Amino acid sequence: MRLNQEIQKSAIPGNSRQPKSERCFDLSLSVNVNGLDAEGLDFEETTELSTISSQEAVFWLKNKVVIGSKLVLSLNVPKTLILENQMNLIVSGEVIFASTDPSNRNQQLVSIQLDRLYKIQPIYTSR
Repeated sequence: MRLNQEIQKSAIPGNSRQPKSERCFDLSLSVNVNGLDAEGLDFEETTELSTISSQEAVFWLKNKVVIGSKLVLSLNVPKTLILENQMNLIVSGEVIFASTDPSNRNQQLVSIQLDRLYKIQPIYTSR
């Protein structure tokens, strides 16, 4: 949760209003990220989702991105007691925070503000 607090404090510099209280989930789901890197080139990278809520997603990337760029995330949600089949959840959003890890300059902590639109596709597996 310390990571969430750090992002909320620094995601939007100069933002004086209090962020809405919402439920964040710390997850270790594999996520495929597509978008434009800092040089304007298309990239695709598989990483792990750190945190997600209805408004924001946080993850580490090797590709460098800039604030304001648009990213598309594709998450494979596993089958559970509630979910009969695996799902592929596709969400997109704008980068609102990007910071290089001082201990590992090859990775960048990225937070995106999620768009309201999303797509859910069931993944059917043969039994």
